[in-house]
Amino acid sequence: MRIAALDDEAHQLELIRHSVEVIGHECHGYADGKSLLRDLHRETYDLLVLDWRLPDIEGPRVVRWIREDLGNPMPILFVTHRSEEKDLVEGLAAGADDFMAKPIRVSELQARVRALLRRAYPAHHGGEISFRNYRFYPSTRTLRIAGKPVDMSRREYELALFLFQNLGRLLSREHLREAVWGKGVESPSRSLDTHVSRIRQKLDLQPSNGFLLSAVYGLGYRLEPLDGDTLSPLHSDAGR
Repeated sequence: MRIAALDDEAHQLELIRHSVEVIGHECHGYADGKSLLRDLHRETYDLLVLDWRLPDIEGPRVVRWIREDLGNPMPILFVTHRSEEKDLVEGLAAGADDFMAKPIRVSELQARVRALLRRAYPAHHGGEISFRNYRFYPSTRTLRIAGKPVDMSRREYELALFLFQNLGRLLSREHLREAVWGKGVESPSRSLDTHVSRIRQKLDLQPSNGFLLSAVYGLGYRLEPLDGDTLSPLHSDAGR
């Protein structure tokens, strides 16, 4: 998944980056709050790990801005030298989801990241996953709609699954490219749009089937159920 880390100490930022990348996630580092807040106008992340004391802004102010101004519900984890009860209360009151004290213990950080992601994105964990008539089989990278197999390339499958796993979320173009092609991998400028177009056609994503896949100009794409339901996925133990 795509994680942002905010810490003005280079060695701490590198430790966070390495800790989350070694368990399979992509990490984008920021050394100051303003850079992160600027990027959040056009980029999306699945989780934020941040320090409390920064050179330009206090961590709780960053969290309040994300929650109140952006309305962004992504999980937020404070990693800080502050450890008093009043600091914990202030951080959680600002909108953070978890809190751990420095010095960073890699195993603890990884466990907290896993727990936050598991709670926030249950559709990313488990075996076979169903969304109404759409049933994904991650172990074989196949999809069936109402029991009928869909002919898809590997990247089409991965993009379709990622969109369904994030129903209702606006996902930036870079977030989608990174999820399917990988961080730092160059892809043709129109490749994402081409894949989205094919998915829309192959999965018949139209109002009569209860889903709408729409482009948000200058930002990215959003797949949403038309009845307004968040549509929690149904998991099967098969294939785990």
